[in-house]
Amino acid sequence: MTTYVQTAADDPEAKQPKPPDSDRSRAENRLARNLVAPALILMLLVTAFPMLRALYLSLFSYSLTSPDDRKFVGLSNYGTALSDPLFWRDTGNTVMIMIITVVVELVIGFAFAMVMHKVIFARGTVRTSILIPYGVITVVSGFAWQFAFSNTNGFVNSWLPGVSDDFNWFAEYPSSMMAIMASEIWKTTPFMSLLLLAGLAQVSEDMLEAAKVDGATWWQRLYKVILPNMRAAIMVAVLFRALDAYRIFDNIFVMTAGANGTESISFLTYRQVIEQFQLGIGSALSVLLFLSVLVVAFLIVKLFRVDLADARQES
Repeated sequence: MTTYVQTAADDPEAKQPKPPDSDRSRAENRLARNLVAPALILMLLVTAFPMLRALYLSLFSYSLTSPDDRKFVGLSNYGTALSDPLFWRDTGNTVMIMIITVVVELVIGFAFAMVMHKVIFARGTVRTSILIPYGVITVVSGFAWQFAFSNTNGFVNSWLPGVSDDFNWFAEYPSSMMAIMASEIWKTTPFMSLLLLAGLAQVSEDMLEAAKVDGATWWQRLYKVILPNMRAAIMVAVLFRALDAYRIFDNIFVMTAGANGTESISFLTYRQVIEQFQLGIGSALSVLLFLSVLVVAFLIVKLFRVDLADARQES
């Protein structure tokens, strides 16, 4: 069966050479840059200073308990972090949480997006009800799910078949991680569905009708028409959620406080800086976290291989 993918090459007008910018267009672009520049400069100052400061502090052995003993150690803090099994264990936890939650959210979020896209009656009510969890503050959500998984007054044990009423979800590593990921999925699936809904709106109804006339089933239309034309939207949704999940902190802090080996890289950095006052090693961990986030973003973009210019039907 033919795959119906709408690209810029299918549009005869897209093959025409782009006309040169007019004086008015250049003036509008100049005005836009001038309007954006102040906010951009302010954002760079606000974000660049903490990053450069963290990079600077990571080169020192520096503890708040003895600030006068600060000394330059170069890349020693990075070597200490990378040679510590605790760092790699927490990295494994972070990657596992990211992969599992994003995959589950992608599937459930797509189902929600299809419902929001196809619903006719009470569309506003349906969309609002689906998006409610995303409006809940993450800390509040963490406390709510901690209560739900409680073995004394929670309701999860009574709802799940085969689970005893006194089962303690936070007593062991596997169940603790399941509870953390469940709270993360519940909280952020609406965000994924919102991004996928925007992608569904870009799928041409004419292509769907053509595929239906060709005798394609619903599953064939999904895999041959809908998903290929949503590739850019799916990449954006996965990218945003993966980067957010990789920096998970709130749910772990509220639900387990890192007990049973459930720490993430962000939580490990918090322990070093806030609890142990080790600014040097903590800054090194924050820099490593930043670099790993860049690596994750690069891998996701390479995995999807989406040309955003073609996705926008630009020449």
